[in-house]
Amino acid sequence: MTDFTMQKDADGVAVITWDVPGKSMNVLSLDGAAELNALIDDALADDAVKGIVITSGKKDFAAGMDLNVIAGMKQGGAQKVFDGIMSLHHVLRKIERAGMDPKTLKGGKPIATALPGTALGIGLELPLATHRIFAADNPKAKIGLPEIMVGIFPGGGGTIRLTRKLGAMAAAPFLLEGKLSDPKKAKAAGLIDDVVEDPVAAARDWVLNAKDADLVKPWDQKGYKMPGGEPYHPAGFMTFVGASAMVNGKTMGVYPAARALLSAVYEGAQVPFDTALKIEARWFTNVLMNPSSTAMIRSLFINKEALEKGANRPEAPDQSVRKVGILGAGMMGAGIAYVSAMAGIEVVLIDAKQDSADRGKAHSADLLDKAISRRKATEDKKAEVLARITATTDYAALEGCDLIVEAVFEDPAIKADVTKRAEAVIPPDAIFATNTSTLPISDLAKASGRPDQFIGIHFFSPVDKMALVEIIKGRQTGPRAVAKALDFVRQIRKTPIVVNDARFFYANRCIIPYINEGIRMVAEGVNPVLVENAAKLMGMPLGPLQLVDETSIDLGVKIAKATRAAMGDAYPDGAVDEVLFWMADQGRLGRKAKAGFYAYDDAGKRQGLWDGLAARYPQSDDQPDLHDVQHRLMLVQALEAVRAFEDGVLEDIREGDVGAILGWGFAPWSGGPFSWLDMLGSARAVQICDRLAADHGDRFAAPRLLRDMADSGQGFYDRYGSGAKAA
Repeated sequence: MTDFTMQKDADGVAVITWDVPGKSMNVLSLDGAAELNALIDDALADDAVKGIVITSGKKDFAAGMDLNVIAGMKQGGAQKVFDGIMSLHHVLRKIERAGMDPKTLKGGKPIATALPGTALGIGLELPLATHRIFAADNPKAKIGLPEIMVGIFPGGGGTIRLTRKLGAMAAAPFLLEGKLSDPKKAKAAGLIDDVVEDPVAAARDWVLNAKDADLVKPWDQKGYKMPGGEPYHPAGFMTFVGASAMVNGKTMGVYPAARALLSAVYEGAQVPFDTALKIEARWFTNVLMNPSSTAMIRSLFINKEALEKGANRPEAPDQSVRKVGILGAGMMGAGIAYVSAMAGIEVVLIDAKQDSADRGKAHSADLLDKAISRRKATEDKKAEVLARITATTDYAALEGCDLIVEAVFEDPAIKADVTKRAEAVIPPDAIFATNTSTLPISDLAKASGRPDQFIGIHFFSPVDKMALVEIIKGRQTGPRAVAKALDFVRQIRKTPIVVNDARFFYANRCIIPYINEGIRMVAEGVNPVLVENAAKLMGMPLGPLQLVDETSIDLGVKIAKATRAAMGDAYPDGAVDEVLFWMADQGRLGRKAKAGFYAYDDAGKRQGLWDGLAARYPQSDDQPDLHDVQHRLMLVQALEAVRAFEDGVLEDIREGDVGAILGWGFAPWSGGPFSWLDMLGSARAVQICDRLAADHGDRFAAPRLLRDMADSGQGFYDRYGSGAKAA
């Protein structure tokens, strides 16, 4: 079975069809590239062939390069990576030149691409090498180069071709941000040439009528000048200065792919096209050999995809949800109702008062109105989604629900009451899920008459934007409940992780120490600016002080009081509470109060760190080294992840890494806490732990598992990368 096939018709058009067996989307492998190369040679050598059309046998064109192949290329070393990329460049350059005379630029055979749907990564780089790109008028299709999102950049000529086609400034959103467009927007931006009803027919007509001049790319013509100016042109100079500042400002210097991409563009713009392709291949090799790209590909593509496909799903029949009941129509319940209805699930949204239930449904209407204003939805779509949501106070409406998601206040008594009321109505086989971020699932399950069908589903706020859902198994939770929760999360297009019941579960267990460490340093006299920027320079999206402002300081106080009550004398965070409680007493409750660790204007916009902190907690004359601050902030999270794995709360390090990135933004460049520790090296991590523990206390003590791996010279993915559990 082959990935590419070719048919030649009586008019002299050779149609090459890309259709990878056994996959819903085409992805390019090295073997597939060799097949394509052979077919191009055949068509170019056949005098009866007047032109070539490349299309797909699937509803979409391609999802890109097979990232498993890219990850495997690294095993052969830098030279093998470079040679592999150059072999791909050779195929695409052959398509681009199409047999034309290198001096006269005549005599080539026209080659067009017909895109039936989505074309991403190499799925756009291949068309960019052809002479004209036709796309179906399919508003659901996405066209672009998203490689930067998984730690690499377009290395199949896309960086060089798109820059030369559009200019550095216009190409930047597609290269540096991974911007995706529907076909009409892609045409308007210059990524493709035509949007038509039948792209294969249009491409076929074009190749039969194309002239020699239609085949020559601008960069192969004499006197070519890059749109917007080359690096040493007055206009181009400012573009590249601005691009460098933008990249470093957004990435804080920790994402190697962005820097490498900019270097490939800058250097490539100053040399002939074929030399520029070699420069692109060199920088792509540099990025692929960087451990950051390996970690990002593994966590954000391979592991994430495996979890979404049910890597840890128990054996059970399909548990897709038909009708979901949501108890509580506050922001969390309203958000769950929205994503459920958008997924085609019938929703019953219940609250104690009808006006509260109606406000919960109105949240969906508001989100859909925003989507309509951005042309991402229609009035018909809005009506369809809202028709799926029944807002009511009547628990009898829950009859027929196969899943209940309770999202009321974090009060065990209230949760117990609504659990009993719902179970009096719902079918005997319905699964009951509680959305909680702190309360133990096993304790909440005591209110249920069917604890084996009781489970935790922890959504992150805002529900419509956050990709992660944390599924928590109580002590008596059965496998069907886990399967139901996983299938529901798949339906609403989120990424699940499954953990066992314990205080704060996994995500909050790791993020609370990060916040606390930042607050603790303020109390020690560390400059708050150093704390915040140290975190951002490690790739954290928010510093710990900004994060606590966003989540609210009074919530931190509430969690601290509950934790202290539960732990008694073992409670370790008294120094943190002194700061947190004082802030709350000052009425500085965070962004919602327009007063927290940061100062805010009347519109709620941050104005910088609050100067009152320095008066209460004077800054020490002897400030710590930047790396010490960074190690404290990173290790308190990573060590807690290791302890969660040791304790059996976390059963799979893949879930630990994916959950950390999607749940609270743990330095995505690192691939997550376990990948970061592997990058650091177990032995080196233990050395840093020992030093920090001596200076700052037992919270930095290296867990037994980490010390054991340091002794054996192993990393987490060496030992547990296939999903094995901790011993």
